[in-house]
Amino acid sequence: MAKPISLSFSGKESHFDHIKLDRSKLYGKRKRVAYDPEGKECSRHSLTADGRLVIKSGMTAQGYFTDEGRWIPNKDLVGMDSTGKPIPLVPSTLGVVQELSTPCLPELLLDLKPTTVYMLDPSELDSALEEQLVKGSIFKFALNYRSDYQAETAFLLKNDQGYFCVVGNPTVSEWCELDKPAVEVYQEDDDADDLDFDMF
Repeated sequence: MAKPISLSFSGKESHFDHIKLDRSKLYGKRKRVAYDPEGKECSRHSLTADGRLVIKSGMTAQGYFTDEGRWIPNKDLVGMDSTGKPIPLVPSTLGVVQELSTPCLPELLLDLKPTTVYMLDPSELDSALEEQLVKGSIFKFALNYRSDYQAETAFLLKNDQGYFCVVGNPTVSEWCELDKPAVEVYQEDDDADDLDFDMF
């Protein structure tokens, strides 16, 4: 089981077990299954482009290779910024207590580009934090599910359905509007002469 999301508010710790919320949990899911003439379930295979090999599930994997074809293990990969300089690895925050300050403005959550939503099950919930969440307060904190090169922004909130953690990256909305209504400009053709019937 994954480590909990651990938070501290006013010096008191709270811990939440979490489950990723996806469409299948909200709406259910369907699965199409193929059967052979004997009623046995078929398994999916792939055929190479030359038609010589049949590839079963689990026989392939993704990886990084040099131009010479040498495989590079993931542990040897490093993150780089836009200038080509290495950036430090940010460790996972699961199981590591993250400090919560005062409730944040709802606009910060509205400006978030969500990537993941977690349903939370509090295994230990401080009464002061619970009181704030019941009132509709929203708390912002850093969350990194696994070691990565960029910690994401998370928001803790509660509604009638329970406790939730919305994770994503802040974005800036660019509003496009006119300072005043557009005025249509009709350009007259100064070179156009009056119609002269003598030319026909």
